[in-house]
Amino acid sequence: MGRVIWPLERMGARIESAEGHAPLTIHGAGLQGVEHRPDVPSAQVKSAVLLAGLLAEGTTTVVEPAQTRDHTERALTTFGVSLSANGGGVSVSGGQRLAGQTLGIPGDFSSAAVWMVAAALLPGSRIEIDDIGLNPTRTALLSVLRRFGARVTVDVAAREADEPRGRLVVEGDRRRPLEISPEEVPGLIDELPAVAVLAAHGAEVSVRGAAELRVKESDRIADLVAGFRALGIDADERPDGFVVNGPSKGSGTRSSRPSGGTADAHGDHRLVMAFALAGLAADAPSTILGADAVNISYPGFFQTLERLIA
Repeated sequence: MGRVIWPLERMGARIESAEGHAPLTIHGAGLQGVEHRPDVPSAQVKSAVLLAGLLAEGTTTVVEPAQTRDHTERALTTFGVSLSANGGGVSVSGGQRLAGQTLGIPGDFSSAAVWMVAAALLPGSRIEIDDIGLNPTRTALLSVLRRFGARVTVDVAAREADEPRGRLVVEGDRRRPLEISPEEVPGLIDELPAVAVLAAHGAEVSVRGAAELRVKESDRIADLVAGFRALGIDADERPDGFVVNGPSKGSGTRSSRPSGGTADAHGDHRLVMAFALAGLAADAPSTILGADAVNISYPGFFQTLERLIA
């Protein structure tokens, strides 16, 4: 939590933590606007600082090294807040009042990503996803799936609260190796565990510049690699990413399908979904420890999975 604590303390908050980790004790205080330049791009940190800036004196600015998703900025504008953007930064003045709205919420792109990946994995598969959010700062996965060899169709049907929404169709076709560069990571950060599953049938996937994965709900680099290996998929850690080389047998020989096994999701909802997709490709049953963590973001995940593969 240090990346959030530090800028808020600069603004005047007093936050007690266990060496930068929860549990946290937050003491109310008058806040002053600051300019914050995070080392690692993070929409969550940006949003925390901008929301605090609404109640701070003066102007609060966040300047990121790369663009991250902008749902908070779009929502604030919709609710009547005046923002300014320049030089890669976004600024908000304190003391502004918000006006209540009645809005419909589109389907979450990151949750739907697992179904897009599942369709892309299997030639001949096809999935349609209706009323999904199509914010351009969230849809980098679509170009990745096209590079992988899938056919992707996007139809923007409406816009509400400045958020585009519509229909997606993903069809499995060819499977090509993928390399995710550091410049792509901010737009893919939540989808990277699902992207890794694209290697389950043998097409290599490598990711660089994603050290932020180590400070999510779990260490998503170490725990993803360990889980894949337990399911019979050849994977290796990098300090800032991973390489997934496709299925392997215990003897060291390569196989066209993972062997199956038992993977520990370490309480991480994204890993639960990734391991479930990897298990679909396996020769034998797979078990996911801590699978109920999926309820954090997708309570009906396994019911939807059963319906799609029935």
